[in-house]
Amino acid sequence: MGIDVKPYKDKDSSRKEQVTEMFDNISGNYDFMNRIMTFGIDVKWRKKVVKMVADTKPENILDIATGTGDFAIMLAAIKPKKIVGLDISAGMLDVGKKKVKENGLDNLIEMVLGDSENLPFEDNSFDAVTVGFGVRNFENLDKGLLEINRVLRPGGIFVVLETSQPETFPFKQIYKFHSKYIIPLLGRLFSKDQKAYEYLPESAKAFPYGKAFNNILEKNQFISVQNKPLMFGAASIYKAFKKS
Repeated sequence: MGIDVKPYKDKDSSRKEQVTEMFDNISGNYDFMNRIMTFGIDVKWRKKVVKMVADTKPENILDIATGTGDFAIMLAAIKPKKIVGLDISAGMLDVGKKKVKENGLDNLIEMVLGDSENLPFEDNSFDAVTVGFGVRNFENLDKGLLEINRVLRPGGIFVVLETSQPETFPFKQIYKFHSKYIIPLLGRLFSKDQKAYEYLPESAKAFPYGKAFNNILEKNQFISVQNKPLMFGAASIYKAFKKS
């Protein structure tokens, strides 16, 4: 299963290649744009994920689509033995590596260039896997989820933070206006890659959310799947486990 939305519709390259190019292009001001687009609320959402992961007391954590390392750095607070942050974009990782070093976490966090759909790790390697605003960029969603299941140890936790769609008035209308007009406008004002900030809301709109994503997780061998809407449904946290 894949989502047929690409950042650069005038190019013939694959979705994966285009997503990599896009994040390389916007890596320099990605954190700044994230804070603006979510009014800083994304930090609170991430803390909720960290709490869920902390409750399972993991020793080895994998953060997929780690980007500039926000999740990986926040997860350091729960004091695991090792955190691996993986991303397909070298540009995003370069920013993330600097942040890891600035926070004195070089010995704890390893930043790795890699593909979420072909993870360079052995089976059952991690106690917990997180993805923050990244699963909707998978070229093949099923393949990526099966790979996550493979590297997660039996009984391990998988937590996803991802955009979703409010369904009630007036939040549905406010969200649509923000996605259609405000985010692209911010992209034009503050980013050298305007198409990236047209793609991001488009990919969010195309992504299956709520019960639909719960069903996809279950289809890909996860159990005890739950989802928690945030900010009236503007985002959701999904929690699941690998069979013991």
